[in-house]
Amino acid sequence: MPDGMSITSLFRAQMGVAMAAALVLGLALLALRPRDRASTRNALLLLLVCAVVEAFDGVASSLGGREAAAVAADAASVLVGVVLIRLATIFVFRVALPALRANPPRIVEDLFTAALYFAWGLTWLRLAGVELTSLVATSAVITAVLAFSMQETLGNVLGGVVLQFERSIRVGDWMRVEQVIGRVVEIGWRHTAIETRDRETVIVPNGWLMKNRFAVIGSRADAQLAWRRWVRVSVDIAAAPREVCRVLEEAVRNAAIAHVRSEPAPNAVLMEFGPRHGNYALRYWLDDAGPDDATDSQVRAHLVAALMRNGMKLGVPYQEELSVRDDELHHEAQRSLERNRRLTALVRVELFAPLSPEERESLASHLVYAPFIAGDVITRQGAVAHWLYLVISGEADVWYEGPGGRTPVGTVTAGQVFGEMGMMTGEPRRATVTARTDVDCYRLDKAGFETVIQARPDIAEAMSRVLGARESELSGRRTAAAVPGGGESHGAILQRIRSFFGLEG
Repeated sequence: MPDGMSITSLFRAQMGVAMAAALVLGLALLALRPRDRASTRNALLLLLVCAVVEAFDGVASSLGGREAAAVAADAASVLVGVVLIRLATIFVFRVALPALRANPPRIVEDLFTAALYFAWGLTWLRLAGVELTSLVATSAVITAVLAFSMQETLGNVLGGVVLQFERSIRVGDWMRVEQVIGRVVEIGWRHTAIETRDRETVIVPNGWLMKNRFAVIGSRADAQLAWRRWVRVSVDIAAAPREVCRVLEEAVRNAAIAHVRSEPAPNAVLMEFGPRHGNYALRYWLDDAGPDDATDSQVRAHLVAALMRNGMKLGVPYQEELSVRDDELHHEAQRSLERNRRLTALVRVELFAPLSPEERESLASHLVYAPFIAGDVITRQGAVAHWLYLVISGEADVWYEGPGGRTPVGTVTAGQVFGEMGMMTGEPRRATVTARTDVDCYRLDKAGFETVIQARPDIAEAMSRVLGARESELSGRRTAAAVPGGGESHGAILQRIRSFFGLEG
């Protein structure tokens, strides 16, 4: 290089163009890539420093400090190249390529940027008059020594390169590494960071991932995550296995449980037999691995409620069952409490007002406890079910299923009854009822009521009047909700009751 001349003086005009290009790229990135504003601002601040140094070069030269000004200007020339390369690679890899629907791994950007930095450094040294041949020979020896002493670190780095190029794992994937399950939040040069559901960040060396087995949750073929979960439950051996599987599957299929996929459908299997019980597994598909335990808990609640509604007891270990002391007084007190609870529920229902205390006592013995969990479909429009429900606690929503979707009709609360027309006349359900909250009910079917109405057929007259009045009320609600269907007279309802129960006219 000529005496008294700096590197900057050789291409001062080019440096001005480079600074202008870097400024344009920086302003464009600030507008187009809000997520990268921090790194872009840092690059622009560095560019500002270079501009200040450039101005200092001119001032220092005029004051006689040419040597100091030359050193500062040379440093600025290096930094301008670094800033331009960084902003250009950010623009290419994070703006231009994604616009062309190309999304190379982040490590490609890092490698490309490093290569450009290296090329710029060699170019600058060549302009500074450094003999590159001797530098390369010396660097080869140093590189060999470093490679031998940093084998593990290099293994981690190469592992990171391979993982990103092969896309074995990607940021956002859920994965299991030994006993750790979490979401991949970063794939760096040396390690992969996994954030667990406990907000713990687990750092796994990339070299370890290359040498050991790990599991990525979900299928690469599915755009939406589908992770099969197993919920196990033990049921008393007295229940028929085929029926238990049906009840377990319908408990999840007919419930609105967040993050449970409807397709593939849940299915239940009998895994094995234990002492006086069968071990079952309900398999369902989860669409978000984050709330897995919470969703499992919701599924278990629905399964237990469904088993209770169908009179299926949970399996109890044989040893525990033997240790229960048979206290007849205690059992009698419990039976008395339950009988009073059922009678109280019947007394509160207007439909059963025409019945005598003895007849209500008879009906109470036929009530079946039927709990539902929030989100359960209690009954579905169009279904044929010859029973009614007495709501003890909780709230349920009533919907009309029309061509345009669901229309809310009303709400059922504690002390109310629904499904009475199905039990009294056999007609299909006119609406869908879903549990807004956890709901406790008693179910009364036709067979339980038939003993009462056959013994005293005249109560059909009184009950038809109650149903007729209720139909008029419901007709008004349907009209207000723009739902088709009108009320029937008590005479028409009476004829249907007599026909359904085979009573003489």
